[in-house]
Amino acid sequence: MNVIDSSARIADLLGLLSVLQNTFEGKTDLYELEKEMEVDVDDLMPIVYAASYMGFVTVGDGDIIITDKGSEFLKSNIKRRKEMLRESLLKTEPFKTASELKVFTLEKLREALAEKGIQAYNKPEGLYELQLILLEWGVYSGLISRVDEERFRVNYDGA
Repeated sequence: MNVIDSSARIADLLGLLSVLQNTFEGKTDLYELEKEMEVDVDDLMPIVYAASYMGFVTVGDGDIIITDKGSEFLKSNIKRRKEMLRESLLKTEPFKTASELKVFTLEKLREALAEKGIQAYNKPEGLYELQLILLEWGVYSGLISRVDEERFRVNYDGA
């Protein structure tokens, strides 16, 4: 399943796409990308996976290639980037399940994810990580908003 890692950040996505497009003309070896970005592979891979899940890059045979969608994302204004993120996030977890629930608490979302076999948040820091992802990606993109202290709401139906 395509699950966004809690260590993946939007700023990392922008950095990854920018370096890939501007330094490597859209395609490079993952090892070269790691050296250029001066990060450890363990820190790089969560954002590479997230970018791949959302369709901004493709990865195969050790290479990473920016897609047309990734190039468009880079060239777009903030409003269009947020639209693209909203649409892309709906194909990833925990946002796919959140959109099915519409209004939810972190605990309810974690339970729904666990029922689907997604165990990434069934650990002591799981609720914190889930909240971090919802705020970092969901609220920024406009996909998610807070209803009150406990509940969140999905603002977008993908139509």
